[in-house]
Amino acid sequence: MSNLHGAKPGDEDSTCRILDRKRLSEYCARWREEGLTIVFTNGCFDILHIGHARYLAQAKALGDRLVVGVNSDASTRRLKGPERPIVPESERAEMLASLRVVDAVSIFDEPRPDDLIRAVRPHIHTKGGDYRPEELPEAATVAEVGGVVKILGLVQDRSTSRLLELIRRTEQD
Repeated sequence: MSNLHGAKPGDEDSTCRILDRKRLSEYCARWREEGLTIVFTNGCFDILHIGHARYLAQAKALGDRLVVGVNSDASTRRLKGPERPIVPESERAEMLASLRVVDAVSIFDEPRPDDLIRAVRPHIHTKGGDYRPEELPEAATVAEVGGVVKILGLVQDRSTSRLLELIRRTEQD
């Protein structure tokens, strides 16, 4: 069926890797039974760029399976403002699922990924270098499910906000 069952990346339509919470929880339970290390991360991932790609590759290198939680459109607006997201949630999820380092994607609407973390029960939860573990609201939930938080390196000057700033400046010229 999909990479979720061990097929080689690219053997399936990437949309097979976009899962609702119930199916995602079932896959993660199976992976844990198989002794695989599950890494989880989350974010808006609006306008996918090289910073995202490098970050996701770093996250995947920490384990066997990488699960990505994607903020819904409504959640992204609450976090980033009324002009965001630029790319709709279904397309952001599909773009992420098409990356060979990503094993599963799930969209969440809550302000924080705590419920999704409880469904995934990751061994490792990663965030980019612009975060500090003690300031991460979901850190307690990660600990609750037996996981650890790892902060990964930040790709300087590579962010969606920076790209949008450059686009706006170009439009003004």
